[in-house]
Amino acid sequence: MTASPTHRPVRMVFTTRAGGASASPYESFNLAHHVGDDPTAVDANRARLADSLGLTPGALVWMEQLHTNTVTVVDSAQSDPVEATDALVTTTPGLALAVLVADCVPLLLADQANGVVAAVHAGRMGARNGIVPATVAKMVELGAQPSGIQAVMGAAAAGRNYEVPQEMADDVERRLPGSRTRTSQGTWGIDVRAGLIRQLMSLGITAIESDPRCTIEDDDFFSYRRQGTTGRQAGVVWLNSEV
Repeated sequence: MTASPTHRPVRMVFTTRAGGASASPYESFNLAHHVGDDPTAVDANRARLADSLGLTPGALVWMEQLHTNTVTVVDSAQSDPVEATDALVTTTPGLALAVLVADCVPLLLADQANGVVAAVHAGRMGARNGIVPATVAKMVELGAQPSGIQAVMGAAAAGRNYEVPQEMADDVERRLPGSRTRTSQGTWGIDVRAGLIRQLMSLGITAIESDPRCTIEDDDFFSYRRQGTTGRQAGVVWLNSEV
């Protein structure tokens, strides 16, 4: 895991697959309950994540991610995942928004001046169908300014390895310009992060950082495309209530 310094108004964290309690094929820091892992191991991993971040496990808010373009505003902790949503937005300090991925793009957004943060599950379908513009619009409703939003993307499937049929690449390109690409083998592919960078800039967001690592080729991360049955790493963002 890597984290920003403790006393920043906003904190953002991305996990890897290392350092947890889960056994193969979920070894070892799997944070997802829906993939078939031992629930006790997942709970232990989530508790370790919260402890390492200086949070209580109840401060973490998870999603029932379904590759939709649905955005949900949350203002309090809850024990169950937020149903049928692929983005969470909050203005509540200390409430940590979590997104689970294993090739999809984990996108964290924050306007620290106006106190609005979001966690977005930007998979191929969600990104194609506008989950990011919908999230930014919701943040603006809550007082954020696009020029003040910082966007950080974690490790995800890179275009050089994300092979798809040409029809799919063309379809996503029409909805998410800049995402169609060629793989290292010369076949058609999709680079979701490249498309999202262009989309974020079109929305007025220019403070953009993107982890270039590819989950498909890097064993430090879970990858559905590489393994099929596997765990999930997370991106987490929250407003620091200690500042």
